[in-house]
Order: sequence, then C-alpha cells, then structure tokens
Amino acid sequence: MALLPALADSPGHVVWRAAARVTSALADTLPPGVDIHAYAVLVALADEPPRSQQWLADAVATSRTTLTRVAGQLVADGLVERVRNADDRRAYALTRTPAGATAMTSWARHVAVVEDSLVAGLTDAERVELHSLLVAQVGQDLAEETPTPLLASTAFLVTRLHARLHAEVAADLGELDVEPRHLGTFLVLRRTGPVAQAELARHLGISGPSVVEIVDQLERRGALERRRSTTDRRTQLLHLLPLGEELLPTVHGRADAAADRVLGRLSAGQRDRLRRLLVRVVTGGSPSGSPSGS
Repeated sequence: MALLPALADSPGHVVWRAAARVTSALADTLPPGVDIHAYAVLVALADEPPRSQQWLADAVATSRTTLTRVAGQLVADGLVERVRNADDRRAYALTRTPAGATAMTSWARHVAVVEDSLVAGLTDAERVELHSLLVAQVGQDLAEETPTPLLASTAFLVTRLHARLHAEVAADLGELDVEPRHLGTFLVLRRTGPVAQAELARHLGISGPSVVEIVDQLERRGALERRRSTTDRRTQLLHLLPLGEELLPTVHGRADAAADRVLGRLSAGQRDRLRRLLVRVVTGGSPSGSPSGS
C-alpha cells in the first residue's frame, strides 16, 4: 500500500499509521481468547513476587482502567490469582498461576508472528536500526519495571510512541476543534482535490465507517462538505471548504511542531530515518511513500 508523499512526509501521520498497522496485525493474527494486554501482564508477572495493579499498569504502560478489566478476566480464567498485598494487608496483589505461565508461553508464539509481520518488509539490519531508534526515543518514558520482552518488541514501542505523540498533537489542536486523525484528511484533499469517501479511506488506510466518522466531524466543523458528483450522481465527493483551507497550514504546522518536540531525543537525521523506516512498516516494505508520485 503506497502513501501519498504528503502523508509519508508527515511524522504524525506516519506514526499513527504504524500504530494502526500494529492494531491490524494483532486483530488478524491473535486467535480468539488471546488478549495482548493480558499477555503483557502475564509477562510482567514472570519471576516476580505478587504485584499491585498500579505496578502492573506502569510496567505494561497501560491505563489503570484497562488493567482492572484485564486483571479481572485473568483471574476469572484462572491465569492469575489475587493474594494479600504484603505492603498493605488491606489490599490485594496479583500473582501468576501455573496455568498463566503455560498460557503466556503459548501466546508468545502468536505475538512473535505479529512482530514478524510488522517488520516483514525490512532487512535484518533495518529491523535492528528501527528498534534502536524507538528505544532511544521511547525508552526513557517507560517505567523501570517494563519487562524485557516488551522492550524488545518493535510493535510495543510503536504503540508507546503513538500514545505520546497523539497526546501532544491533541493538546496543540484542541483549541482548533480538530483531532490528530483529521490531519491526514486535510493533506489528502489538498493533494488530490475532491475525492470520494472510499478513495479517502484507501489513502488513509482506514475502514469505511472510520472515514465516515472523520468526514462527519469535519463537515460539522465546516471544514469540508459532501457534494454529488456531476458525472455520477450516485457518488458523493468530499470538497475542502475555505475554512478547511485556512485550517490546514495551522493544523499541519502544529502537528509537525509537536512531532519535533516529542522526537527531540533524536537528531534531525535520526528523526527522518525513523520516519522513513516507519513508512516502510506502513507500506509493507516499499521504500517510497508512493511509487508513482501520485
């Protein structure tokens, strides 16, 4: 899948697409009953004493709400059990059961397939380079207790980079009533002109329902509108309105500025190299954003 040059040149969009690729790979690869968050918790509990839910949430870099849901299911499935917290007898801690250890070993094979599919288009040297750049950027944001298998996972590090960048871009765009995921739509419409929703979805690599949601939001914002095609009345084309044209440079500029801040631990050359490698991840190995330049 090729990327329009305008999309391939946007660090924020590329990171978003790479994280979406991780989500897609997980959905396509993990069998029913395998939860990637549950796997991470089982990994975090390996060779560890009973740990609190907050410790585990920090270790696997997820929210306390998600951890509570996952822990409840793991307990129900007999993979984890609650024991009295040695540091606070009024509270409980979690420990992995023998069944949990077996499940972790079994699930690890599926997770390895996800990891391999994500970087299938890269050479071994490029895989190492991508991982090293992600560790250099993301590693300092992770808790000391983050398990080694998670630190070794490119997929995990990509999702952590996306979470950090999304939060920064969202904060910068909030007053404009625009979301980070809207940037790609602005860039596509500026490059292609009026386009059908299905074509926009293809350029952005998202589902039809997702693109409808984005278009609905931007139409309410007054940034674009649907118009019937003059050559095919069955088709609606998306047109960028004057407000959208006005917003685009501000949205693009703020998103790029946020990316520069977030990626500040890397040199300019390293940031560009990371972006290029992530484009390869998104496109399945194609070295350029768009082989046709279209």
